Amino acid sequence: MTTTTCPNPPTTATESAWLTRLRLNTAHRAVQRDLANAAALHRRVMTLVPEDLGDSPRSRAGILFRLDDDGTGTPALLVQSRIAPDTARLPHGYAQTQTKDMRTLITALRPGLRVRYRLLGNAVRRCGRNSTEGRWKQAIPLHGEEADRWWGERATSAGLLVHTVRSEPCEPLTAWHHTGEQPGTQRQPTKTGRKHRKDTVLVPHHATQFEGTATVHDADALRHALLHGIGRSKSYGCGLLSLAPAGHES
Repeated sequence: MTTTTCPNPPTTATESAWLTRLRLNTAHRAVQRDLANAAALHRRVMTLVPEDLGDSPRSRAGILFRLDDDGTGTPALLVQSRIAPDTARLPHGYAQTQTKDMRTLITALRPGLRVRYRLLGNAVRRCGRNSTEGRWKQAIPLHGEEADRWWGERATSAGLLVHTVRSEPCEPLTAWHHTGEQPGTQRQPTKTGRKHRKDTVLVPHHATQFEGTATVHDADALRHALLHGIGRSKSYGCGLLSLAPAGHES
């Protein structure tokens, strides 16, 4: 007898999650350091949940995050978690915070519901062994129609029927790693002109923001995508799917 595994197991509508909005204080030195290094920002986000989570703590805590910054106001860091966050663990003056329970949104998802969505996605393709575009497994950023197709495929798997999409390439999410941790890296000075240690390299994680409207066609698949994220580079600020009612149902 053979068994099959469902790639997106159903998520119970009663599963809890929290969304925390942090209005960052850009005058705070810790904020400035974190914004200059996506790996440091990830470490800061992880301080909101307990330390004793064993292997894959980000996944076990259900941590997803995204930095929303239109360049005209105070940047907001959105942090989603399946463990209630402890914002008191942030440095004093780091941010103004507001946390809300997501159960109302989770339980409201149903086929036919029209929603607005936002996703910062790692829309890339990986080079094959014989690729002429780059090294084997090198990430090639997708743009325009290719990026939209990337999102369309993942939106369908996530239980959404997309009606409109507006995609915009974003500045790469850059993170400093020890040499040998990531391929396709480069060493360069920091914004202050100081060089990092010789054993660290700068790794760009390409990101595209997708916004638009859609209709829910598979509520269980959408709950799973909402709670577990979409695509790669979740540790660097990609994959958090934001939803809101669109105000009209089909």
